[in-house]
Amino acid sequence: MNPAQRLHALGQSLWLDNITRTMVADGTLARYIDTIAVTGLTSNPTIFEQAIAKGTAYDAAIREKAAAGLADEALFFDLAIEDLSAAAQLFVPEFERSKGVDGWVSLEVSPLLADDTAGTVKAAIELHAKAGQPNLYIKIPGTPAGLQAIEDAIAAGVPVNVTLLFSADQYAAAADAWLRGVERRLAAGLDGKVSSVASVFVSRWDGAVKDALPAALQNQLGLAMMGRCHRAYRELLRTPRWQAVMAAGVAPQRLLFASTSTKDPSLPECYYVDALAAPHTVNTIPEKTLLAYGERGNPGAVMANDGGNAEAVLAAIAAAGVDIDALALKLQRDGAASFVNSWRELIACIAAKAQP
Repeated sequence: MNPAQRLHALGQSLWLDNITRTMVADGTLARYIDTIAVTGLTSNPTIFEQAIAKGTAYDAAIREKAAAGLADEALFFDLAIEDLSAAAQLFVPEFERSKGVDGWVSLEVSPLLADDTAGTVKAAIELHAKAGQPNLYIKIPGTPAGLQAIEDAIAAGVPVNVTLLFSADQYAAAADAWLRGVERRLAAGLDGKVSSVASVFVSRWDGAVKDALPAALQNQLGLAMMGRCHRAYRELLRTPRWQAVMAAGVAPQRLLFASTSTKDPSLPECYYVDALAAPHTVNTIPEKTLLAYGERGNPGAVMANDGGNAEAVLAAIAAAGVDIDALALKLQRDGAASFVNSWRELIACIAAKAQP
């Protein structure tokens, strides 16, 4: 088995954090599924902006849809749903084999809705219905406004990938939103089996403090925060409320590690992926890191359920002057702002390519 297959064997799902029309059409994604144990896929506004702006694969479809009267967000979502629906079909065998636990693709609502709870819920319901794919997650940010939207979307039966989580507190709040949505469905006599993952971001932590920490503490914050999040996840699985919904046949929301490519050129390409091996979790990684991992990855020891040395590392980083709680809020706000910028660039690019 290659390293990626070894991760899969220990119970961690490996998802690709990328999509392009070309990789779906030319068999690249199918090859990753067959040879690197890829069992799902995620996307975001930045990924689509780069895919559409840096090539011509979408140009004809954009002009055709524009001629039919579509523009801006409506045109983009048509493109995205076409791509993700085709990808979702490739993952149907895994979705069926795992009984809906794995084999998912993800589509994000407009980042402009980040502070609009009602608008986010409406968009989530409409996008999921339009795609018509049972293995499509709708991505909703775990911002303060997003938490109620997550609960309401789950209560409406929409599978949700919660994005833009950085700390254990943010993760726990998102997990509780999923649970409340499931509990509402069960109380109403509805099927509570509405799938969800909660995406916690890793490498942005280390990038944010690279100039604030001594060498001995460099590139340790991201993994320590993931240790804390993983401990919170394992603790939630044992709580009476989670046990109750699982007893009703509901698969628990899974923890997903995102932003797992290295930004520091001094680090091995597989640094974060190697360190985050954990059963019943997901790791979503960019294409370059995926290919490197399939060849040179070396899964480390399985993450400790109690967080291992995470708290000792975090205490040392706090003692060095980093306000970790404040930084978590800043990273979430900055991440939301970055997606808004990518979204605006994406819509502008589509508008330019739609010109006859």
